[in-house]
Amino acid sequence: MIRAPTLEALKGLRHGFLTRTGGVSEGEFASLNCGHGSGDLEKNIRANLKRAAKNVGLSADAITTVHQIHSKNVVEVPKPWLLHERPRADGMVTSIPGLALGILSADCVPVLLADVSAGVIGAAHAGWKGALAGIVEATVAKMERLGARQKNTVAAIGPCIRQPSYEVGSELRDLFVSQSDENHRYFIPSANTGNFMFDLATFVLDSLKAAGVCLVDDTQIDTYKDDHLFFSYRRGTHMGEENYGRNISLITLEKA
Repeated sequence: MIRAPTLEALKGLRHGFLTRTGGVSEGEFASLNCGHGSGDLEKNIRANLKRAAKNVGLSADAITTVHQIHSKNVVEVPKPWLLHERPRADGMVTSIPGLALGILSADCVPVLLADVSAGVIGAAHAGWKGALAGIVEATVAKMERLGARQKNTVAAIGPCIRQPSYEVGSELRDLFVSQSDENHRYFIPSANTGNFMFDLATFVLDSLKAAGVCLVDDTQIDTYKDDHLFFSYRRGTHMGEENYGRNISLITLEKA
């Protein structure tokens, strides 16, 4: 499990960006696949979630996830919900101790946030669509409505696909630049004419700073490159795999 120094230093908070190791799943899902709908056996996913929760000192029923759709939708979580009750969203916030917000990813950027002085945490799933739509800013704003303050909010960017591994077409670059000319700096030409290498992680980091987050940590880990520790949608696609597992990132406020 990977921990970010910015969040690790906060009292009353537990978090972790979990790797793919230590689970029960096999084959393409080996081994800590936590993604419902991934094609893995549900009994394996439930067992893996139980193991993941143990890493932050909780039971599996304390983990809350959403049906991620690459949007800017953010929901407040008052209590854990059942799998079929999951709202369609990509961000969550809560002020309930003992409830773990869980983000599933396999190249997209998992973002964990906290203002422990206000007792508010947040988590976001930022793929390029959600990041461009404003999922980061929307999550910070939702935290503020629960009482968090920007100047006290810290965040961490977890393992995700990094610029050296993320080749995209000119149409994606054009889409980002059409929103802001400054966005051209997140793209550099690739070895393939007309394509670009996209720095999604830095785009997300800059979005956090622009939203007023006072301190941002970045694990700087590339999910595509490390097949032993992380699932990667793009790597799986390049290898011709039919399915892929999901990494989980967790954050929770400790109970008093």
